[in-house]
Amino acid sequence: MKRVMILLPTLNEEEGLSLVLPRMPYEKLKQSGWDAKVLVVDGGSDDLTSKIALEHKCQFIHQQGKGKGAAMRLGFLHFLRESYDALVMLDPDGTYHPEEMVKMLKKLEQADVVVGDRLRGAMDPDAMTRTNYFGNHILTWIAVALYGVPMNDLCSGYWAFSKQSISMLKLNSMKFEIEAEMYTSCAAEELLISHIPIRYSKRLGEAKLGSVKDGWNIFRKLLVRRVFTTPHQNRIEDGNLNIR
Repeated sequence: MKRVMILLPTLNEEEGLSLVLPRMPYEKLKQSGWDAKVLVVDGGSDDLTSKIALEHKCQFIHQQGKGKGAAMRLGFLHFLRESYDALVMLDPDGTYHPEEMVKMLKKLEQADVVVGDRLRGAMDPDAMTRTNYFGNHILTWIAVALYGVPMNDLCSGYWAFSKQSISMLKLNSMKFEIEAEMYTSCAAEELLISHIPIRYSKRLGEAKLGSVKDGWNIFRKLLVRRVFTTPHQNRIEDGNLNIR
């Protein structure tokens, strides 16, 4: 039986977690040969996020400070310390559907990295503002123009990785530019990226991604990594993982 880590970065996501965790497709994953474990990396929630995660028997890590990029990198570090074969990451805010990770892991048998493609998938009404929709297309186009590696949805929050691909990533992002940097690192390491159309729904709870400021930071990350392929700081210091 192969082992997969399901990585969920959280900051006050009690509404989303209450919907997402009961829908984890453990039985279908088991039928496909996967033993799954959920790891929640939390950036300082002051709601019921930790209580809900622990009630569902998730592993739980308190990250130092805040930021999705820092959360993802800490989760990757824990993944590499353990005997997992693959990692699936998704935002636990209700926008992504956990049932779809089964087909993503199937696709991973033929690729190093699989990205859930919202822009060519089924998008629910009001799931994404018009500004964000066009911004996602523009940033994706810029990424492909700069790096020459096919990418359908640069800012997707639903990815699957083989263990080898995670070990090759070089990252230093702290915030929402993490997906863009994952793409640039995959491109630099010549990893095979595949895509699967997915359903995308309206998020639950307060939105944390800003249209203009975060879009600019993503664009800047693309430019910086085009010039400096390897980030100045590319690993999280060991420190205390504080796992529960």
